[in-house]
Amino acid sequence: MNFISNGSPRMPNAEIITIGTELLLGEIQDTNTRYLARSLRDAGIDLYRTMMVGDNINRIAQAILEAYNRTDIIITTGGLGPTVDDPTRQAVAQALGVKLEYRPELWEQIQARFQRYNRTPTENNKRQAYIPAGSQAIENPVGTAPSFVYAHERKVIISLPGVPREMEYLIQQAVIPYLRSFYQLKGTIKTCVIHTATMGESQVDELVGDLEITTNPTVGLLAHPGQVDIRVTAKAETTEEADQMIQSVVSVIRDRLQDAIFGMDEETLEAVALKGISARQWKLAIVESGLGGGLINRLSKPSTAKVEGEILADLTDPLELKERVRKFHQVRGADFTLGASLTPQNDKQVLALVMINPKGEEELVRSYGGPPQQAPAWAVNLCLDLIRKSI
Repeated sequence: MNFISNGSPRMPNAEIITIGTELLLGEIQDTNTRYLARSLRDAGIDLYRTMMVGDNINRIAQAILEAYNRTDIIITTGGLGPTVDDPTRQAVAQALGVKLEYRPELWEQIQARFQRYNRTPTENNKRQAYIPAGSQAIENPVGTAPSFVYAHERKVIISLPGVPREMEYLIQQAVIPYLRSFYQLKGTIKTCVIHTATMGESQVDELVGDLEITTNPTVGLLAHPGQVDIRVTAKAETTEEADQMIQSVVSVIRDRLQDAIFGMDEETLEAVALKGISARQWKLAIVESGLGGGLINRLSKPSTAKVEGEILADLTDPLELKERVRKFHQVRGADFTLGASLTPQNDKQVLALVMINPKGEEELVRSYGGPPQQAPAWAVNLCLDLIRKSI
């Protein structure tokens, strides 16, 4: 494909519209939006909104019109198949006020792909050779659904297949190169995530709040039960420059939060805890009650650590917890045993902890006043962080 730049220097923004009634019904999970968002971010394009619409021509057309009036780039996924309930082509044409036009070269491409699989296309496959008038076709060498791009002045509408493998190929091989050329994109947007445990969101905010009002890099918080993530995002001309900008902020955050930080990006709390256990070749044993098996499940993921687990029902007596932990520690020949019992008390959830390791035996009590349904997740993260910090 040969693309022509429109000569515009301003950083564009984008919106994503995922199409499919099956998405709205919860029958399948939308993974395309996440992939597209990261691809746009890496290309230096700001993503402002995402939307999900069912297989209805009028509603899709309305969504496109609304987005067209406020954004530069609209990317749709889904609805490009050969059946009647694949309405994206018609919806885009309706939104633009143009007709669908037949492209013989697209029909030839579709037939050629079917022949490679020793199959014959049906007449309804011919629908896929129609695209909105004024659009430029994007050949799809990994599927049968041709895609297309419609560009007018600074506005761009790109329609991609909903099949993840096809969408991912086209976004990398055709769409991102097209957008880089059309908008003369030279920059990038990079993000890193710092993971903290045990410290609450308000505590983290107290320590890094001044960084949250900066414009580049930007800093934002995302709270989970027992864990707070700090996202640092930088826009720059090059990846190296963005990395330097991010690292300067990360260094400040590390100085302020210190041991509350357990990892970065894809690192998980259980992986960090188990890494310390494995490094010492210890055998880890867990006794839990009231956590729904969550702690044992998190620690039982593939690892090099030896983990033994026991789940007890309705264990509310701290003395009984201590006895069970001591017995389990001895019977299993463990180096590190942690017992955790979560029980409701008045308007709180109380977590009783007993820990035995080469340093000795320790008892702790922690309480949680948040939503009761989130208490097990909070307790699991607290236990994992306790293991991490105790090694």
